[in-house]
Amino acid sequence: MKPIAPQRIAGYLTLTFLGLALIFLILNNWFSNKLVSLLITIPVFTATTFYLVKYFINSYIYAKIKPIYKTIHNFKPSLKEITNNKSDLFVDINKEVTEWMKGKIQEIQTLKQLEQYRKEYLGNVSHELKTPIFNIQGYILTLLDGGLDDPNINMLYLKRTEKSIDRMISIINDLEAIAKLESGELEMEYEKFNLFNLVEDVFEMQEIRAKDRHINLRFGKSTDKATMVYADKKRIFQVISNLVVNAIHYGREGGNTTVSFYDMDKVVLVQVRDNGVGIPQNEVPRIFERFYRVDKSRSRDQGGTGLGLAIVKHIIEAHKQTINVNSEYGKGTSFTFTLKKAK
Repeated sequence: MKPIAPQRIAGYLTLTFLGLALIFLILNNWFSNKLVSLLITIPVFTATTFYLVKYFINSYIYAKIKPIYKTIHNFKPSLKEITNNKSDLFVDINKEVTEWMKGKIQEIQTLKQLEQYRKEYLGNVSHELKTPIFNIQGYILTLLDGGLDDPNINMLYLKRTEKSIDRMISIINDLEAIAKLESGELEMEYEKFNLFNLVEDVFEMQEIRAKDRHINLRFGKSTDKATMVYADKKRIFQVISNLVVNAIHYGREGGNTTVSFYDMDKVVLVQVRDNGVGIPQNEVPRIFERFYRVDKSRSRDQGGTGLGLAIVKHIIEAHKQTINVNSEYGKGTSFTFTLKKAK
């Protein structure tokens, strides 16, 4: 039901008093015929009653509404600003409260999502660090229990311990890099360099990894060997290396990992494509999240930290460029990003 405005309440009460006054005066003056007195008394009585009722409403109803109105709008309007409002104040406040509640509900939902993300993130960090720590603990305990004197065990377990320590260092370094990128502390060192030569260096570094899975590393047919870009060479090397390693991990054995360049006027579009297992569409939006993996067990077995794609995204955005992923489950995945073309 629509609330009744205070002005209407005052009007209804005034009419009521007016009716009673008329009845009283008519009965009192019926036989005395004091018509002039009656005509003067009625307007005076009416005006007096109206302002008394209005004063009552202002004092006891608006005084309660005013603090609510201030809270909703987050400012301090005067009582005059409220009472001079020609619209129905109760309807306006009802509307404002409804909008305020919707905003708060949305804010609470956002906070819940952030809390869930925080819990997942801390859980992932804990899990990633616990695995190498427990491995190191097991290797050391074995060595202390007599394995150190056994030549068939000591070197093997020491090498495994070193591998687990390297994994911990990689996780910590990646977390530190992301933190610096997010905060803007890690400044890009721009320079002009040949992109083709940089990708060749990446292929050379990942050659053994690719051969283990019988994957061919190659350039696209349209790739220009003279492509020059203006960016942080070290960071772009890290970006392409992470994308190539990701393509090898999730590529099909005997398949291809292809890097291509496309001249887009002021920028160069770089594409890293594989013909592997692909990514389910419902998981594509989360692919750049920290520690998120499509195939969790397989990634951990191959030593990934789960931070590679998150670092890639941050580095590209630090260059004020964009990166996108396009994937078809069962057919392969393509990552594309832009770099500023060198003049």
